[in-house]
Amino acid sequence: MSESLHPTPHAPANSPALSNAELVQLRVRVVALENMVIALLANAPPEQQALVREMASYISPRPGYTPHTVTMHAADQMRSLVDRADRFQPMQAS
Repeated sequence: MSESLHPTPHAPANSPALSNAELVQLRVRVVALENMVIALLANAPPEQQALVREMASYISPRPGYTPHTVTMHAADQMRSLVDRADRFQPMQAS
């Protein structure tokens, strides 16, 4: 059995391991949600996009705090979603 199918050290001891099919389904759902967020951000006003970037900066490590790899990746992913949404914004008529 693959090690990734076992509960993580942070999971409760009585938490059942996810099957491969469940992990695949979770991945599919995450991709779908990412694409939905990109679509929503593409039509969002600049203030909404700025708020996402501000939140990403807020969860990034601050001076005096321990940087957590997962949190840093989450902040990078939030910025990436806004950047990807910019590619789909409607062209402004000149």
